[in-house]
Amino acid sequence: MTKISDLFTSFFKIGILTYGGGLAMLPMLKREVVEHRHWTTEEELLDVYAISQCTPGIIAVNTATYIGYKERGIAGGIFATLGVISPSLVIICLVASVLRQFMENEILLHALAGVRIVVCALMLNTVVTMTKKGVKDTLGIFLFLAAFLLATFSPIPIVVLIIAAACTGILSQKIRNSRQSGDNRQ
Repeated sequence: MTKISDLFTSFFKIGILTYGGGLAMLPMLKREVVEHRHWTTEEELLDVYAISQCTPGIIAVNTATYIGYKERGIAGGIFATLGVISPSLVIICLVASVLRQFMENEILLHALAGVRIVVCALMLNTVVTMTKKGVKDTLGIFLFLAAFLLATFSPIPIVVLIIAAACTGILSQKIRNSRQSGDNRQ
């Protein structure tokens, strides 16, 4: 039961301290589940995170469910998921009850603007970290630049870009393997 409560508590902390969506939570996930708890490696976390972006649902929930399930099966997945969504549910209920009173409060509006700036900085840090881990060769540089440009300047859905990049990576590896096996035969 201790591991299950650890899953709930860890993901509750991530859920309550994350503001700004999926990318903003990646540094906290890395710190909590990779560095502190050692539930996964950084590479596996990035893989889970990428898959969570491709699958339906909220990235935080998908990631929490996977890590919880990996650590303690179905119960772990449930408790990790409950941990990550509980803060949002509580905050939404509280905010909804007092929202009208504070909607025009200048201090609150400026505070939220400041928080958005910090979230942008966290997201930029995440992009730099993921780029260092993911871009390892010429093909990686090409895929990174192509995906960035297409995601930024075209209407192509992100899921299509991710699937295309995955297929390109698989095809590239198959070509490398066939070349190596051909070299080994000679």
